Amino acid sequence: MEYIRVSSIEDPLFTKLHNLMKDVFPPEEVLEFDLWKEPLEDPGIRVFVAVHEDEVVGVTEYRYYPDWNIAMTDFTIVGKPGLSLGRFLANKRMEDLQSLAGEKGVELFGMFAEIYDPYQKKDHDFGGVKTMDPYVRREVLSHLGYKRLDLEYVHPSWENDGEAVEGLDLCFMPADDHTVELPAALISDFLTTYYSVLENKPEKWLKMVDQLTKKDTVALLPL
Repeated sequence: MEYIRVSSIEDPLFTKLHNLMKDVFPPEEVLEFDLWKEPLEDPGIRVFVAVHEDEVVGVTEYRYYPDWNIAMTDFTIVGKPGLSLGRFLANKRMEDLQSLAGEKGVELFGMFAEIYDPYQKKDHDFGGVKTMDPYVRREVLSHLGYKRLDLEYVHPSWENDGEAVEGLDLCFMPADDHTVELPAALISDFLTTYYSVLENKPEKWLKMVDQLTKKDTVALLPL
């Protein structure tokens, strides 16, 4: 298995990657093909594929924010069973992130992720790919160490239509298991930066971020 970075929409691996995304994710979670040009060329956005027998069988996209020493997992796709893909992608991603943090002379503080809550919303079948079942993924991410932030979470649709996407939790995987809360300012600053590319923010999202600016901390709860 190879772990290969994709940094151009001209790369044949990107076509395979994008097709896999469309097969797995709902439309509002998938950026249009041509709109990937700038993100892929952005050195801060890291898109890697797992290639097995010339086939893209897994994908992970993530970012490292050196100013905060945190990362964000945009998405992970385990597209084929029986290859230990989840472990492969998680390990390779963490090796890369720890290397980036090491360049700054620090250990990674932790990583954000948006995680579907199938107990809220049950209509995500993820293209029938059983390895992407939201119940399974939620438990796997819990095993990895992710914890749920204590807030009612929505995010702007990636279709940039001003709609709020619900049915997810914003979670954080601290490097230190004893971390029980995060500064609210870190969360609001991160979300504002992360979604700055989308011009049309839903009212629910704006209200959520505004409420964060009025808090000191947000608790991390079991996932």
